[in-house]
Amino acid sequence: MLTPPFSIEEVARLPLPGMAIPGSLAFSPDGRWITYLFSEEGSLVRQLYKFDTQTGEASRLTSAPSGTTNEEDLTTEERLRRERSRQRELGITDYAWAPVGERLLIPLPDGLYIQQGAADKLGLLVSSREGVLSDPQFSPDGNWVAYVQNRELFIVPALGGEPRQLTSGAGEASLTHGLAEYIAQEEMHRKHGYWWSPDSALIAFEQVDERHIPLFTIMHLGKDSLEPNAQEEHHYPFAGQANARVKLGVVRISGGEPVWMDLGEDEDIYLARVDWFADGRLAAQMENRAQDELRLLAFDPATGRAETLLVETNPVWIELNDLFRPLREGLFLWGSERSGYQHLNLYAKDGKLIRPLTGGDWTVETVAAVDEANELVYFTGTGAGPLENHLYVICLDGSRLREITPQPGTHNVVVDAAHGRFIDTHDALDQPPLITLRSLADGGQEQLIYYPQDPHVADEGLRPPEMVHLHSRDGALLYAAFYRPPDEFGSGPYPVVVLVYGGPHAQVVANSWRMTANMRAQYLRSLGFLVFCLDNRGSARRGLEFGGVIKHHLGTVEVQDQEDGVRWLVEKGLADPERVGITGWSYGGYMTLMCLAKAPETFKAGAAGAPVTSWDGYDTHYTEHYLSTPQSNPHGYHDSSVIPHVGNIQGPLLLVHGMIDENVHFRHTVRLINALIRTHKPYELILFPDERHGPRRLEDRVYLEERLRDFFIEAFNQS
Repeated sequence: MLTPPFSIEEVARLPLPGMAIPGSLAFSPDGRWITYLFSEEGSLVRQLYKFDTQTGEASRLTSAPSGTTNEEDLTTEERLRRERSRQRELGITDYAWAPVGERLLIPLPDGLYIQQGAADKLGLLVSSREGVLSDPQFSPDGNWVAYVQNRELFIVPALGGEPRQLTSGAGEASLTHGLAEYIAQEEMHRKHGYWWSPDSALIAFEQVDERHIPLFTIMHLGKDSLEPNAQEEHHYPFAGQANARVKLGVVRISGGEPVWMDLGEDEDIYLARVDWFADGRLAAQMENRAQDELRLLAFDPATGRAETLLVETNPVWIELNDLFRPLREGLFLWGSERSGYQHLNLYAKDGKLIRPLTGGDWTVETVAAVDEANELVYFTGTGAGPLENHLYVICLDGSRLREITPQPGTHNVVVDAAHGRFIDTHDALDQPPLITLRSLADGGQEQLIYYPQDPHVADEGLRPPEMVHLHSRDGALLYAAFYRPPDEFGSGPYPVVVLVYGGPHAQVVANSWRMTANMRAQYLRSLGFLVFCLDNRGSARRGLEFGGVIKHHLGTVEVQDQEDGVRWLVEKGLADPERVGITGWSYGGYMTLMCLAKAPETFKAGAAGAPVTSWDGYDTHYTEHYLSTPQSNPHGYHDSSVIPHVGNIQGPLLLVHGMIDENVHFRHTVRLINALIRTHKPYELILFPDERHGPRRLEDRVYLEERLRDFFIEAFNQS
């Protein structure tokens, strides 16, 4: 075995090579400045920087104070919020420009701070001594800042003054005002629980009542002593069981009792999205429990009276999106997957369809901006193919669709308020992220904001994977990639490690630098393994038919597709069929187990991290989206569980789990172990007593990579 070109510590190091780039990029309201969060030393601790669009000069605007650079110093509430948002960065992790002026809002652990323009000193607006300050937001006129503290909604003048409490009655952690519930944050990708009106006079807010949901207890057994904070209790909504009860209220910032919106008689619903129309109506998207119907309601905020503008139905499921945009005169943009692919539509004030704007066998992903003066919509999507993401523009009459970003790869964009320029973060398999300022008119580059200069990229000899496509046994087109071992290992066949996710809302194979920067794949490749990745059916960005095939049964067609990928490798002479391993995390951990159990003749060894092992132990919105409820689909839950199939597992098995995982509870692995014992199946177990859904501490990540390496070397006698 050759000596790897880099150490195992480099596999675990974050950020990944080439990925220590500016983030949270934003234009100042006047377009003069571009601000961003960045670490000059390439660490996870970020500071606030500004880029002058007139001179092209960049400089640090604000540094993170002490106490913000170590996750151990954060409160449990803040750590859980970071889990929901998958945030690993420290230091300054968020900021916002006031809609007008040169005022910045910067939340830090000890309070909310205001920075005036390019001033060096931060001014404390509100202290967190009385409780954690959550979700601070400027009002549209920039005069106020709203936030949630102790489960209640507050406002404070942006220039300083006494805070004012707008809601009351929460009283306990099981009832909150202005905070998004667990399901909204984790599964519906809605992080806000309140919304300013366009005139800054009103705030719509969500009341969440979880008092009827039984508590799930998580013990911190790795603590040296069982102090009070060694136990957590969560109102976790298990599939088929009760959800949080939600209400939508509107309160005046001048005070008074809230007005409650009429959400209908059915309490067992999801408050999916909330927005305001320019004419002062409040809009809410309400999804039914079965997730096959989405209603867009318009409310009179003074009375709470509701009007149904449209009802979106789909026999497969409704995929929530963020494509709704209110326009002038009550018109609005609406995203729909009714054609089989997610596309934009223009609707009238009364909810009548005016026209589809986009169509075809590709998807619209985000609305980047709407230039109403020139009747243009800027959006990102997969028009160039599902492995890429580009910026496009189209007229509101549906004409003159045009791609603005011709460079192959992945483009993430931010458009300025004047609709003249955009920030383009562009990467590809052979291109670490590059950030430029470009013209919206023709996509031409105006200025270079950031050029990747990470020495690890060159030092570690990273080579992009080889991209391929193949067909499943029943003809579905599948995209895959593999990392071929160095020439010293010959031309194959090689021992194989499949890196799998395989679940919905994710795409592994893409023309993106993150594939080249996959350090686990690069390290295993250097040891002589061929590393393989494939996006099976059910994964993202391929349309409703490709994704919807998993409805009512999980772990079947996904396993078949992964099996067909390995078969393709064998036919090409690349894979040794007797030495094929598989590993993944979360849904990938579930897929690892299902591949071992349902295709043991193909997958000879597997390492499963934080796996869902029985879907009745996962949450409502995610699980029921695909399987309905355990009560209505008992056979689907049984067949989709790993537990009934463990008797088929033949090869070496490694299980990995964080013991305080509040997402995929450690209980999943414990239930699996009971089944392994009953069927006399051997297994290895790695536990991280102080980790949640994914290892955060460097020493834990290094240990994990060491054990995964050793597991596959031993399983296939790679010496």
